[in-house]
Amino acid sequence: MDMKTVRQTAREKLKGFCRVCPECNGKACAGEVPGMGGLGTGASFKSNVEMLAAFRLNMRTLHGAKNPDTTYKLFGLDLATPILGAPITGNVYNMGGALNEEEWAEAIIQGCLTAGTLACTGDGADPAMYNSGVDAIVKGQGRGIPFIKPREQEEVLKYLRRAEEARVLAVGMDIDGAGLVTMALKGQPVGPKTKEEMKEIISSTSLPFIIKGIMTVDEAEVAIEVGAAAIVVSNHGGRVLDHTPGTAEILSEIAAAVHGRIPVIVDGGIRSGTDVLKMLALGADAVLIGRPLIISAYGGGAEGISLALKTMTNELKQAMILTGCATLEEINMDVLL
Repeated sequence: MDMKTVRQTAREKLKGFCRVCPECNGKACAGEVPGMGGLGTGASFKSNVEMLAAFRLNMRTLHGAKNPDTTYKLFGLDLATPILGAPITGNVYNMGGALNEEEWAEAIIQGCLTAGTLACTGDGADPAMYNSGVDAIVKGQGRGIPFIKPREQEEVLKYLRRAEEARVLAVGMDIDGAGLVTMALKGQPVGPKTKEEMKEIISSTSLPFIIKGIMTVDEAEVAIEVGAAAIVVSNHGGRVLDHTPGTAEILSEIAAAVHGRIPVIVDGGIRSGTDVLKMLALGADAVLIGRPLIISAYGGGAEGISLALKTMTNELKQAMILTGCATLEEINMDVLL
């Protein structure tokens, strides 16, 4: 199996939902929500890609970083790479349903584990979607992170109990899912959370809790205040609000404010190991990958996902060699022009 074959197969299986464009930049699929595009004009999706692409790298080759170390530790677990699978659901209405939710969840969990890393699983308009992800994590011996949509408090607490029973590594909430069109269409109420509501949720579990959907310094501070164990800088792939900044545009400011107190993870427009290097240079500790892994799963299942992640990790390692970074900790703003 190679990535060319994976992409060809995915193009057939995703027909009518994703064009598997040569460059996944949100232009061809603007406004296609449900679907794979960005909301409205698609500006937020496009900004993710464009802002990341605007950063250039300083090439350095007079150094001793000949065999860089890409390993990363998250919540005590050693990973081969700082590249993780993002939480995703909605295979029928977003991707056409060639994979059902159970097949998708098992592919992302097993593919990530084979590549030496972790996947997150998602929550969606059908509550069974969340359970499919948790079930797949159980098969992966708890090595995965389920994310819960910002549902009503009682529902969130029920979903938390399910995660605890499954003995997962950590749990999260994609607060950026507040107001999701796909949830609204299916009668599943979601919305913003107050500080008090987040404190109630986080204090009710002993699991490390990740808040995904942080796009400002003030909300990063709130996340720390309410007890988040990590944050994800994310605009939900540009799928919830038109005309937000790209995540690469605001990442360094947020990372500087957090100042190492908790891990800062980021997603949005990351398509290669070089993109991963840029995000780490801007202050991220790790990254989440979404659309590229959808294509890989539809084109090659768990094996396709593992191949994509190993390819990106090898690209990251090569980029580290050519920028003089022997470890992830050595990647900083000096890498960027």
